[in-house]
Amino acid sequence: MSASGEALAEARAGDCLFDIEAAFRSQYQRVARIIARVVRDRARAEELAVEVFLKLWRDRKAQGQQLEGWLCRVAVRTGLNELRRQARQGRYESVLAFLRGVPNPEEIRAADEERDKVRAVLRAVRPRDAELLVLRSHGFTYEEVAAALNLNPASVGTLLRRAQLAFRKEYIERYGEE
Repeated sequence: MSASGEALAEARAGDCLFDIEAAFRSQYQRVARIIARVVRDRARAEELAVEVFLKLWRDRKAQGQQLEGWLCRVAVRTGLNELRRQARQGRYESVLAFLRGVPNPEEIRAADEERDKVRAVLRAVRPRDAELLVLRSHGFTYEEVAAALNLNPASVGTLLRRAQLAFRKEYIERYGEE
């Protein structure tokens, strides 16, 4: 067990109060990095990481679970929710831009087109598939992915392969083979 894991285990030991400060100090950077890899905005990721810890503080049930896995899972979901929020905002802005006669966001962001395509496909596939792909793309081992998503470690490879196939199928349906 890592030093941060030991500190978290000590914080949860017995019936003593949960030490949110110890959890925050030991896991904040990791949570912020996970979210930043999803949303590609470090400042926004840091804001969202604080929200993850607020959820932890409010959710007494989560405090009794395997904390590192819960934090990873919530961080990925928070990042994906932020992408969805940004997509909704982009749609509203494009409608307003069309009404004003301003170029749409796709014309302005031509250099970011491939990244936008990937994010759109991640939003379209099943949430568990997106979580699997995001965690694995961040270099998580199969065991870490299994812990974060409450899966059997022996099934991660199969589930990951299925997620990759679903991603590829959705990408080809949307954009064709490039």
